[in-house]
Amino acid sequence: MTEPARPLRLAEAAAVLSLATDLSMGQPLEHGLRTAVVAVRTARAMGLSEDDQITVFYTGVLHFAGCTAESEIDARFFGDELVARPQMLGAQFGSRRELMSMAMRTAHADAPPLTRAAMMARSAMGGMAEFRKWAASHCDVARILGQRMGFSEPVQESLRHLYERWDGKGMPGDQRGEQIPLAVRLMQVAQDADVAWRRGGSGLAREVVTSRAGSGLDPSAVTALLDAGNQVYEGLDAPSIWDDAMAAEPGPQPVISEERLDDCLAAVADFADLKSMWTIGHSRGVAGLAEEAAVVAGLPTADVLLVRRAALVHDIGRVAVPVGVWAKPGPLNRDEREQVRLHAYHTERVLDVAPGLRPLARLAGSHGERCDGSGYHRGSQAGDLPLTAWLLAAADCYQAMREPRPYRDALSATAAADELSRDAAAGQLAPEATNAVLVAAGQPRRPMRRPAGLSERECQVLGLLARGLATKQVASRLGISPKTCDHHIQRVYAKAGVSTRAGATLFALEHGLVSPEA
Repeated sequence: MTEPARPLRLAEAAAVLSLATDLSMGQPLEHGLRTAVVAVRTARAMGLSEDDQITVFYTGVLHFAGCTAESEIDARFFGDELVARPQMLGAQFGSRRELMSMAMRTAHADAPPLTRAAMMARSAMGGMAEFRKWAASHCDVARILGQRMGFSEPVQESLRHLYERWDGKGMPGDQRGEQIPLAVRLMQVAQDADVAWRRGGSGLAREVVTSRAGSGLDPSAVTALLDAGNQVYEGLDAPSIWDDAMAAEPGPQPVISEERLDDCLAAVADFADLKSMWTIGHSRGVAGLAEEAAVVAGLPTADVLLVRRAALVHDIGRVAVPVGVWAKPGPLNRDEREQVRLHAYHTERVLDVAPGLRPLARLAGSHGERCDGSGYHRGSQAGDLPLTAWLLAAADCYQAMREPRPYRDALSATAAADELSRDAAAGQLAPEATNAVLVAAGQPRRPMRRPAGLSERECQVLGLLARGLATKQVASRLGISPKTCDHHIQRVYAKAGVSTRAGATLFALEHGLVSPEA
């Protein structure tokens, strides 16, 4: 039985999403958290109310929450959006000339000159209208995700106006000056300060924000930051500021109720799937399928819930991979394959940082593993992971097969079932998990090749034996006589080439045959 998770704070859920946005924006991890800390310290120095400080804090944490919505727009204009975004971020609130100059230097920088010119010409045809669409998409998605995660109306309103500028030259350009929510204006100053501070310390941060006061940035917000002094950067050079950022949350620091947790995780799922048109709805589909498969497999209620929730967030690490890789119509090269393999690692490390999500981290990060050790990111084998992990892996495979990809059409239900069965027969997927997924998907069970020629009944006996049940207990559990059970045990020993219960247990572990519960 899985240990219950610690209560999850709303700040933790938002911060996990913030870490994912850092990956998607090509920023060092915790940029969003540093922005929030600098902004809220400035707000406190200004004497803002607690409610206003809360809005400032969450606007800082979530200011990139809509970034996956425009990933494909960025990829069309710039090529590798993860390379371009950090450079564009540094110029965002500079002069229009500075911004356009950076865009021209960054777009398709690695392409041959003629190819680069043609790509830029095609992208430029949309002009500012394309960038306004980009900003509107980002803000709309950020606001909706904020609403679904349970943030206040002031936070949602701030997320609607993230790309406006003090001088009115922002995007979409509907607001200027004090029309822009104060939380947004403080976030913008804190964002530029953090980017510059990482490059050149407080001196460069002062220089950058001062040069932009009255144009891209609110001059009074800049003054407030500068008046607060270097204390706004205190502790930001630590290896991780996670704990400090969580402590910096103003107000009562609410906990997410059990009823709202799935809504928050579904918001994270949708954020991840928006990365590419080819993956829209994938995480929700995997979650529903994995949950039903866990029921079919007879897992306890706590594990069924765990599988569903891990499935919702299993692909959050995909945002760290460029759009061009996910949209490539042909075979991936070595570097691209490695980027894809690492997305499961990114999923695990982002989730593991929040104590309330830690029980999901290892499971979610195992969705790419294969029973024969050929998967990623650890190269785990059958006995290394519980049935919950193999159910998630099989559900992820089947759901992906049923969806179109740039290199193939979606498979029919029957064709996907055939493909999944072949993967199981080849030793990549666990037979029990595969059949559970097939049944959950409305497909008939398939005969699965068992190791050492074991029968289905012998596998059941071995699975319970490996859990420590005595012969009579195994017989009672399976509804057979002790004599018949002992006959099965002797056949298991003979086929597995062992002579003791300990040897049989090792065989069961190696081949993923241990029963999920004793």
